[in-house]
Amino acid sequence: MRNPADRRAGVRPSRLRVLIKSPAMNAQDQRRVPAILVLEDGRAFIGKSFGATGETFGEAVFTTGMSGYQETLTDPSYHRQVVVATAPHIGNTGWNDEDDESSRIWVAGYVVRDPSRIPSNWRSVRSLDDELRAQHIVGISDIDTRALTRHLRERGAMRVGISTETLDVDLLLAKVLDSPQMEGANLVGDVTVTEPYTVAAEGDSQYTVVALDLGIKSMTPKQMAAHHMTVHVVPADSTIDEIMAFEPDGLFLSNGPGDPATAEVQAELVREALSRGVPFFGICFGNQIFGRALGFGTYKLKYGHRGINQPVQDRTTGKVEITAHNHGFAVDAPADKPTTTPYGTATVSHVCLNDDVVEGLELIGDDGVVKGFSVQYHPEAAAGPHDAAYLFQRFADVMSGVRSGGAA
Repeated sequence: MRNPADRRAGVRPSRLRVLIKSPAMNAQDQRRVPAILVLEDGRAFIGKSFGATGETFGEAVFTTGMSGYQETLTDPSYHRQVVVATAPHIGNTGWNDEDDESSRIWVAGYVVRDPSRIPSNWRSVRSLDDELRAQHIVGISDIDTRALTRHLRERGAMRVGISTETLDVDLLLAKVLDSPQMEGANLVGDVTVTEPYTVAAEGDSQYTVVALDLGIKSMTPKQMAAHHMTVHVVPADSTIDEIMAFEPDGLFLSNGPGDPATAEVQAELVREALSRGVPFFGICFGNQIFGRALGFGTYKLKYGHRGINQPVQDRTTGKVEITAHNHGFAVDAPADKPTTTPYGTATVSHVCLNDDVVEGLELIGDDGVVKGFSVQYHPEAAAGPHDAAYLFQRFADVMSGVRSGGAA
């Protein structure tokens, strides 16, 4: 008779046997041990360890990108999330020292179906498995990631545990249920810088931008620098006086992890900046904070948008862009009418063509000039398409008091 753990896992009893090493296995195969993944609703998957051994917990989410795993893993927005790769074969380009988007891997855990046994890329300096081990990131492989993804789509993102130590489903489930939820999580303080730093403009410096680091990716200030902006990256708890000391032409709010409902300090900072006439640009978490600063609410999506192939329409131009996303929360704003705010008229500027989720906002003053805008995705496209790269030029145009209607 099958025990409850077998039924919950959706696997045959034969899948639970200890894996026997064979001469055909390479060194990476030989150091893998049995591992188990358990979701908070009791669904379980049995596989092999990938990366470090041990135990980890977080929110289970899936990303649909077929490439760019290094940028994904080092994106601070994934802090305290266990990322499921929907692409079946992961790790084939190895790991290099140039494509990190921050100083470390931020995911709480990594789930793949078929890890590459041998990385093959001229830029690779080590394997993905080696890097995960070096940074103590617990993962699991050799499970049905398609079934797991379908489960998360149907039931929603939820807490999860991965372990090579606790192989009893019920024991691990109890630990999962004792782990913190993502709703109500204030995680910005974990990922922000402690001291300001500056990224110099390429060529002539035409604008001074203060970027509030909520979990900023390194490519973002580089893209702004390429548009002749000197970027001062500052901690997330910076005050309006500290911001204004830089005499900024614009304020930028970055991507980041956690629940935007906990970011009232940053929302108030945006209100102060708008009251002083500082042009604004926000992406991802910054878009959600912009929405809350303008008086809109935010809410948690069922399973979010994560990947580099999300279709979005820019309603200011009518163009459709393929964009890079990583968000589990969204702004609750009316897409069919403008909203009057103390700072001007706010409208929904971008919508997701898959589900009509708000993907951007625009604020226009009483003089008809754009005062600020935001998008719910990554225009720096690391990794991802470059359809939205024009938004950095749009920011430059907003700072110049000129509204851009198309690509740079």
